[in-house]
Amino acid sequence: MSPRRRAAFLVTTALAAAVLAGCGGGDPEESAADLLARAKTALDDASSAHFVLDSENAPTTGTALVGGEGDIARPSSFEGTLKVVALGSTVDLDVVSVDGTVYAQLPFTSSFSVVDPAQFGFGDPGALLDPDTGISQLLAEAESAELGEERRVDGEVVREVTAELPGDLVEQILTSADPSQSVQARFSIASDSGELRRAELTGPFFAADEDATFTLDLSDFGADVEISAPPTG
Repeated sequence: MSPRRRAAFLVTTALAAAVLAGCGGGDPEESAADLLARAKTALDDASSAHFVLDSENAPTTGTALVGGEGDIARPSSFEGTLKVVALGSTVDLDVVSVDGTVYAQLPFTSSFSVVDPAQFGFGDPGALLDPDTGISQLLAEAESAELGEERRVDGEVVREVTAELPGDLVEQILTSADPSQSVQARFSIASDSGELRRAELTGPFFAADEDATFTLDLSDFGADVEISAPPTG
């Protein structure tokens, strides 16, 4: 090969390598399973988080948790307001949970009382950051996970992952009218930090033959949160 042809060959090879690198020939894309695992680690490592819970197609009768907002702190604390349907109306309950004891300020009262959260349609919110029983279990037990679109939310790039969740697991963390049915999940995970920003869950939460949707938004991972048991009257 002549020097001129050798030089042309080397230039062509270099250009081809650059094109391949620009088209994804470098590091492989993070898989859906790996992204979920990274999100679980980030959540399990967080000392605290703020959450907002909303629902669609929720009932207007019976007793059920339909929304709320508050702070959860490790190892087992919560403080916030939970929206509950009870006795034909929707009420906002001020709730505090510390070390497995749940306190609520019931309607028409001026102080907190120790309550069994099951009577209002929810479990202990202080357990939501527990790695074995809390929100991160949704990430660990997700099945048939697939990468979705990447988008920007409030200036942050998030990647969506769709998956199926076992109904009995969702019942333990949230609720379900038929735990034998799986729940469809769409997670939005921050690409840089791996922090779970949103979980949209659709399944038979309130009725076995009708789907409803819960949307859980998480933010402020690791914020300085102090929660103590309230005085009771």
